Amino acid sequence: MNGLTSLPAPKIRAALAAAVLLLSACATVPGTGRTQFRFTTLGMEMSLGAEAFGSELEGAKLVQGGPDQEMVQRIGQRIAQAAEQLYSDPSAEFEWEIVLIDEPKTVNAWCLPGGKMAVYTGLLPVTQDEDSLAVVVGHEVAHAVARHGGERMSQELTFQLGLGIAASSMEDMDPDEQDAVLGALIGVGTYGVLYPFSRTQENEADELGLYMSAWAGYDPRKAVGLWERMARLGGDKPPELLSTHPSDAKRIAHMQELMPEALRLYEEGKKQRAAGG
Repeated sequence: MNGLTSLPAPKIRAALAAAVLLLSACATVPGTGRTQFRFTTLGMEMSLGAEAFGSELEGAKLVQGGPDQEMVQRIGQRIAQAAEQLYSDPSAEFEWEIVLIDEPKTVNAWCLPGGKMAVYTGLLPVTQDEDSLAVVVGHEVAHAVARHGGERMSQELTFQLGLGIAASSMEDMDPDEQDAVLGALIGVGTYGVLYPFSRTQENEADELGLYMSAWAGYDPRKAVGLWERMARLGGDKPPELLSTHPSDAKRIAHMQELMPEALRLYEEGKKQRAAGG
């Protein structure tokens, strides 16, 4: 008898669902060419992004005018234009919007799927200048351009599906043994798969974000000093193995490796703008 048909019906359905997901989830990240595991549609991601944007802004105090708000708007517009010029698929479909949130203690910025962005006022003393803030905004926009949100959702759903299949295959095991095996699988999946993929996404966002900010006319050389200041912000940090982000030293070294191409794009973008492109 075939091994699949010998399984109980629920296990057959789970196995078939997993096979369909795996076969339909191959995609390519724009700019880097990395093969990406993602089965979400762009429309689905943008809908979720717009919904999350509304939720995040409920009760938020927005900066409505002044030089800081104007700077953030200018950066957002120029990074959005760079994204559409360099990575038109999917950026040309985005519904861009950027806000400045008045939270002096929050050192953060984000971009949701579909181009909805926010910068917190607490970030501005760290970035210190427009070029450095553009690097941060570029990094966040790069997550949306590379569709990292859909990739993460796909990974986590598939991981949960795999755990469900594993649990159903261990129904006859002692409960304590089952818990131990599932705990080990969760640990291996988290530290061996999900965290490394998260660090890959962060490196990718550093690369695409630096290129977009450079093309938009912001000096990419400011990125090194920015991430050095970021590295001095926090206290104790977990080892890279246990972190969703690359170490500060590796991030800065990666920026320096990217700099020749970023400077080329910086000069090329200036020429195109001078020519009216």
